[in-house]
Amino acid sequence: MGAGVIGKGGGGRRRGRRHGGRARPMAEINVTPFVDVMLVLLIIFMVAAPLMVTGVPVQLPQTQATALPTEAEEPLSVTLTADGRILIQTTETDRAELVDRLRAVAAERASTRIYLRADGSVSYDKVMQVMGALNAGGFSDIGLVTDQADPTAEAG
Repeated sequence: MGAGVIGKGGGGRRRGRRHGGRARPMAEINVTPFVDVMLVLLIIFMVAAPLMVTGVPVQLPQTQATALPTEAEEPLSVTLTADGRILIQTTETDRAELVDRLRAVAAERASTRIYLRADGSVSYDKVMQVMGALNAGGFSDIGLVTDQADPTAEAG
């Protein structure tokens, strides 16, 4: 009694096979695998980007100063570690050779900007000596690198 009525019109067509049993190529592009791969790559780059920062680990002092604008040329940095070592980028340099090496680097660069990273435990006198060497080496635009402090922290 519960039998349904099957129409004889166009509604009884079989889906799937058309045109004499030949399969038609699918005209739509499935973008789901593409999106999956892009999301995985995004996650990989988000995790790897902080690891690509080159530098020597130092305990930078904290200030409330805003960050300097970035430039097109790769920034050059000189690091003064807590134990008194001086590094240009990641290459250790003696104090006696510092000015000569800086002059050689300055001759090859278009920018006179250089960043000085000094450990917070290094005395002011030693930082100023290195800054004088940077200036003598041909770099007149010296930026001091610090960590950003909490704006509500008290100045000490």
